[in-house]
Amino acid sequence: MKRRRQPESGKLDRQAQQAAATELAIAALTFIAEEPARLGHFLALSGIGPELLRTAAREPDFLLGVLDHLVGDEALLLAFAEQSAIDPLDVTRARDVLAGDTP
Repeated sequence: MKRRRQPESGKLDRQAQQAAATELAIAALTFIAEEPARLGHFLALSGIGPELLRTAAREPDFLLGVLDHLVGDEALLLAFAEQSAIDPLDVTRARDVLAGDTP
């Protein structure tokens, strides 16, 4: 009987990091969308219309842009971190994961 080859633990770690970063980015997008002024500002900067938001949210590069937006606005970042009960550095780390900037 053949033994099934186990995936490398590093690959699983990267997959878990990617999944966690994606989840955090979706939470950040939800946070932004909860307030019309925040959403309007984000949409104006991103150049997409509200009708394309759901489609765009499925794209990793868009989610990276969501986290870039948060990291670039300290007040928004701190508000999101407080509401989510996370360290603001977690957003930066998730951004780095989505950008492929992690070992």
